[in-house]
Amino acid sequence: MNNKPSSTLIFTWGNPSRGDDAIGPQIYELLLQQAHNDVDLLTDFQLQIEHAVDLENRQRILFLDASVSAAAPFEFRRLTAVKDESYSTHAVSPRSLLSVYEKVNRQSAPPAYMLSVRGYQFDLGLPLSDEANTNLNQAIHFIKQLITKNTEDWNKLTSPLSS
Repeated sequence: MNNKPSSTLIFTWGNPSRGDDAIGPQIYELLLQQAHNDVDLLTDFQLQIEHAVDLENRQRILFLDASVSAAAPFEFRRLTAVKDESYSTHAVSPRSLLSVYEKVNRQSAPPAYMLSVRGYQFDLGLPLSDEANTNLNQAIHFIKQLITKNTEDWNKLTSPLSS
């Protein structure tokens, strides 16, 4: 049995009970239905400091979450490790998680990217909005193309506001 992690990790998060916050978990479920070479999928309600272990032995990481402020249908950007105050809370930002990884492993984090899919309504008990569903479908199409590309091509696709 081979327990070696795949080179690419797609990590989604969100609360399926909070309207468009379900974008991440729904994308996870859609991707899970299809085989993807050398890609691992992971989802949770939120990022935790313990998830730094999931980043180990990866060549690249795609974080994916719903966003109330991203341009529709989504924004794609490269991330850098930055220690922020979220590392001391119960929910960690992707950039802080990368920073934890670097501190624990004493090495640079693998290249990491954020796909922020535009959502509109996040109230408890609401279904996914029609607009968010449209954005989700465009994001799925983008991800399927993205995972066939090398990391240098991922860098070319990022927005100029990468951080």
